[in-house]
Amino acid sequence: MENEKSFASVLKETGILVYTTRGVSMRPLLRQGKDVVVIEKKKEHCKKYDAVLFQRRNGQYVLHRILKGKNGKYWIVGDNCISGETVDENQIIGVMTSVKRNGKTIKVTDWPYKLYVHLWCDVYPIRFLMLRARAFAYRCYRFLRRRVFG
Repeated sequence: MENEKSFASVLKETGILVYTTRGVSMRPLLRQGKDVVVIEKKKEHCKKYDAVLFQRRNGQYVLHRILKGKNGKYWIVGDNCISGETVDENQIIGVMTSVKRNGKTIKVTDWPYKLYVHLWCDVYPIRFLMLRARAFAYRCYRFLRRRVFG
């Protein structure tokens, strides 16, 4: 494990990073352990809807989507997340350019991808409420299952 290169060093050396995703924060677009993403080194300022690879201050690498950006600061949220975080321009090391799913390559410039992004991200306030309601319902279910039924 110590011999593995960091994402940042691979992007710096080659300009491109290809890896299989881990985690569920970008579902439904990216499925853990199944989908392969292509990240290219950041060449210019990022924009709304870009899925960017950034490094948190604790060193963790995260792929999330930009929903707002201003003055070198971005509001970034995972597609399957309720809350987001503010990221500085210098923390972003790459931008997703395509996804390989079931042997098929989906480019971020393809119209189905753009449609997904707009349908999923433009309704973030509603999605936020839906995900919060789902989490609340699940907590209630667990509470009732433990206390009442069992």
